[in-house]
Amino acid sequence: MDLEKLSLDELKALQNEVAVAIFNFEKKRKAETLAELEALAHTKGFSLKELLDNSNGKSNKKPVAPKYADPANPENTWTGRGRKPKWLVTALESGCTAEDFAI
Repeated sequence: MDLEKLSLDELKALQNEVAVAIFNFEKKRKAETLAELEALAHTKGFSLKELLDNSNGKSNKKPVAPKYADPANPENTWTGRGRKPKWLVTALESGCTAEDFAI
């Protein structure tokens, strides 16, 4: 194919066709590779999902119930873990104790 003889519109159309062909080729190769990996994992007695799971048997962390609440706005809560929220720091500086805000 002599590209010099093609018009700009023909070159752009060819460029689009090449881009689509590359995308479809890569998509097909990925699907084939995934099928090969799943088959290999199955022959070893695993599922591919099981092998790719990074939890190492550890359970997911569950949310911790809040232990302290702001009386001015009950939606402001703190579990007692991590940094103290600003509303609690302000209250502690004014002489209150954390137990004053216990739920």
